[in-house]
This record gives sequence, C-alpha cells and structure tokens, in this order.
Amino acid sequence: MEKRSSSADISMKKILVTGPESAGKTDLSIFLTGYFNGRLVPEYARKYIEGLKRPYTFDDVVAIALKQRTQYHELREGDRWIIFDTWLVITKVWMDVVFNKYPDWITRELNEAKFDLVLVCAPDIPWVPDPVRENGGEQRVRLYKRYIDETERLGWRYAVVEGTGEQRYRNALDKMEAIL
Repeated sequence: MEKRSSSADISMKKILVTGPESAGKTDLSIFLTGYFNGRLVPEYARKYIEGLKRPYTFDDVVAIALKQRTQYHELREGDRWIIFDTWLVITKVWMDVVFNKYPDWITRELNEAKFDLVLVCAPDIPWVPDPVRENGGEQRVRLYKRYIDETERLGWRYAVVEGTGEQRYRNALDKMEAIL
C-alpha cells in the first residue's frame, strides 16, 4: 500500500480507533499513523495499568480518563492526521460495566469532542490473552456492541473494520476514503 503524506491543502483530521480488547486497535492505529504520516495518540490505559502493582480501582480509571482528556486538548495546529488509539468512549463504557458509574464530566467531554471518523474494530480476529486483558468470549462481543451504541448516541460518523492482516488495513483505508 502506497503511503500518503500530509499536505498543506488538507485540514487536520482526527480519527479515533476503538473496539473491544484484542481487536487490533493498536496495530491499526500504528499502521494508519505511518500511512498518513500522522501523529499517534497512544493508548494510555494499558501503560497505566501495566505499571500498577495491584488491581486497578475506580480512581485509577478516573486518572486514565483525565489523561485521555488532556491528550485530546493538547492537539496542536500543524498535525494533519491525528490517530487516537482508543479514547474516552472505551473508558466511559468500561467504568459503567465495572463500577456502575462514571464521572459526569466524561459525558460532557464526549459530547463536545469532534472526530472526523471513528473506526470500530470488530472482534472478528482471535482473542490473544495477556496480563491486562479481561474480556474475551461473549463479553468481548457485548462490549463491541456497547461501543457502537455509544458512538451512535454521540452522533459520530463511524465505520466497522473487519478482516485479518493486510486486508483489515485495506478495509480501514477503503472506509476512510469513502467517508472522508
């Protein structure tokens, strides 16, 4: 696949990559960042939780959400393509599932955020367990549906990304080109 470089004639595009655990979000985010010569806003939750020497708490997830909010607001002019590897959509749904609550400011932040496109990674690739992942099987599918529901509630344009390997990347690019 031929890379596309940033150009002065396009405005900043913000792309959010979301979906359930082990659905290829990080790989797709890295690929898109390279393809568009963009800026990656990496997943913060994984880094934070991997650094804990104990089970995470509600306050830990609030700290993750605060960092995600900061990452969004630190965007600077001059970046043509910004690719977010997850964001507050996952954090809000996750807090609701695990703790049955989330801070009101998260909903406000989501309602005010602007993305040009949300790519929702389908759970159609094999689950790969690791020390941070918690939700395989049916819970993975339920979370996938919750992320789509939340994206629709927000009125954001989105496309579901399916397929494996290079085909998954091609599918993401095709959907981006059709919508953007």
